[in-house]
Amino acid sequence: MMKNLIKEAKDQIDKINNNEDAYIRLARKSLEEYILYGRVMDIYNDDIPKEMVENQAGVFVIIKQYGQLRGCLGTTEPIRKNIAEEIAYNAIGAGTRDPRFFPVKKEELDSLEYFVDVIKEPEPVQSIDQLDVKKYGIIVSCNSKTGILLPDLEGINTPKEQVSIALQKAGIREAEPYNMKRFEVIRHQ
Repeated sequence: MMKNLIKEAKDQIDKINNNEDAYIRLARKSLEEYILYGRVMDIYNDDIPKEMVENQAGVFVIIKQYGQLRGCLGTTEPIRKNIAEEIAYNAIGAGTRDPRFFPVKKEELDSLEYFVDVIKEPEPVQSIDQLDVKKYGIIVSCNSKTGILLPDLEGINTPKEQVSIALQKAGIREAEPYNMKRFEVIRHQ
């Protein structure tokens, strides 16, 4: 029974990989190249769309395995030359440096599913009433502490929950003064 479930999951992932867009393909290939060969792939030799090379944005790469989170890493603002480089480096980081998980092993590569969120420019908000958990991600900050949550996450249903979780991630007490920014994403899945 377990073998059948694993086979069904792998078949589903193969189906997804056959229909992936350029953003997802770059995330997958970047992590695979790094895990299999220990190097960052040359993204400029791949079939990269012009907008990924000419534009900058923060990017989050989310990796799931059998429907469960396996790694997530990202930037809310660009730190690399372009979106393609943000995706490549954040995919490697999501698979190898997310402190919640052990690094991905080569035996796992065929069971991974990738998601890429390209972050639109964050904007300050003054009130929790300006948030919508389905539409906006949230950044909370106090001094040098920052917490980030992407929009439309399973199990987060209200802005109050979203802010509370972001504050916890940052290590900020709710009684402390903090700033909030919201952002939208272009989600690739």
